[in-house]
Amino acid sequence: MKAIGLYQYLPISDENSLEDLELDYPKAQGRDILVEVQAISVNPVDTKVRAPKDKVEVETEPKVLGWDAAGVVVEVGDRVTRFKPGDEVFYAGDITRPGSNSQFHLVDERIVGNKPSSLDFAQAAALPLTSITAWEALFDRLKVSETGDDAGKSILIIGGAGGVGSIAIQLAKQVAKLEVIATASRPESITWCAELGADAIANHHDLTHELNRLGHPTVDYIFCCNNTDMHWPSMTQAIKPQGTICSIVENKNPLDLAPLKSKSAGFIWEFMFTRSMHQTEDMAQQGILLNTVALLVNAGTIETTCKEVVKPINATNLRAVHGRIEQGTSIGKIVLSGW
Repeated sequence: MKAIGLYQYLPISDENSLEDLELDYPKAQGRDILVEVQAISVNPVDTKVRAPKDKVEVETEPKVLGWDAAGVVVEVGDRVTRFKPGDEVFYAGDITRPGSNSQFHLVDERIVGNKPSSLDFAQAAALPLTSITAWEALFDRLKVSETGDDAGKSILIIGGAGGVGSIAIQLAKQVAKLEVIATASRPESITWCAELGADAIANHHDLTHELNRLGHPTVDYIFCCNNTDMHWPSMTQAIKPQGTICSIVENKNPLDLAPLKSKSAGFIWEFMFTRSMHQTEDMAQQGILLNTVALLVNAGTIETTCKEVVKPINATNLRAVHGRIEQGTSIGKIVLSGW
């Protein structure tokens, strides 16, 4: 089968950073389903895993990346209960296993959802990783009510035009009924956030000033999707007493938690792969979550954040998309479709 992978961790400008491969056809066993992948999308995690390492590393077997896919089930393991061949699915996968940048891909059924029937495969492939991340951040980590009980409370979403931010704006506004302040600085990203439902847009380059300008010097929740280190002083200042900050971006420097003490405010991480990486007892919640997202999409409550589709899926095109993601200026999601 066709696949795209790497043997060395190289700059994306190097043709060997991602290579076209021919790999053996996998076999579904246990709780795994085998999916014929129709479309994939690229996330910052892909570029981070692929990037050069401080210590030179060479893989003896090809490493396949990719943690967003939509496709058709072609085979199921003997313990599978939720899917059958022919089912259309979408999922983000498991970072501890080979990724979805291959024609056929094994994935645990518990972290897979039924593809939204209103979307094609490319539109659906844009959603899984970002939807799981945003949902878990809002409803599991920040403890926002899924039923609107926190309606009218305020949330600051830093990095509103990115993949995760684009879904978080919609979930926070349409599901949680929060007042949403999103950060964006370019005209096209400002327009994008407003169209997704943000009530106000703040320029992240001077966040404290911008929040004061908008009449929101403090907010109930903060969801950071961009540069935790840079925004940390502004976030600790902006969070309300007894509020909570959640981030998905790892810090490079120590974070000073002292400003949160007098406010009894909290800080928590969101890492989408936690459940699959640690095989948690509630691992199946991700499949349930994706089915809920599919229902919301089919009902028109939220929309796909697929901004562009690149064809076909091959190493040349994937390298180009990785390069664009590394620039940090993409809006929504870029999807690759068709082998």
